[in-house]
Amino acid sequence: MGRHDRLTVHPTPGRRNSLWHWPEAKTVWRIIYNYVFVLVARIAPSLRVKNWALGRIGVTVEQGVSWGLEATPDVFWPELITLREDAIVGYDATILCHEFLQEEYRTGEVVVGERAMIGAGTIVLPGVEIGTDARVAANSLVADDVSPGATVAGVPATEQ
Repeated sequence: MGRHDRLTVHPTPGRRNSLWHWPEAKTVWRIIYNYVFVLVARIAPSLRVKNWALGRIGVTVEQGVSWGLEATPDVFWPELITLREDAIVGYDATILCHEFLQEEYRTGEVVVGERAMIGAGTIVLPGVEIGTDARVAANSLVADDVSPGATVAGVPATEQ
């Protein structure tokens, strides 16, 4: 099963693209709330504070997770992110759980496995599962699942 099989499709009929429909999915106040805690998670020097802030917006954060400076979780659907024990999300990485398209938007869970490492500047797309002990090189685009123990790199990320 690939990432596209795990995505939920939300049609948005009408003339405008799907981004215009986000207030139908989430309230403005919820996005503001999420954004405040995303900012804390991005800039706090303490891993405990970062993990606390991520938990406040619904991210599943297991023991020993390291969230890098300026790393950004999905602001619309952070509750779809699971970070397993001792996972590392590097500096300025982004984990997305949604894709706004022209006539629909899609949402999907992202799971980062135990001891998996996501390099600086990486973007992880919705529906992706990164396996236990997997490594994602810096500045990669993770558009497909990463097998346990694998090393991937590039745009799109492929096994090395």
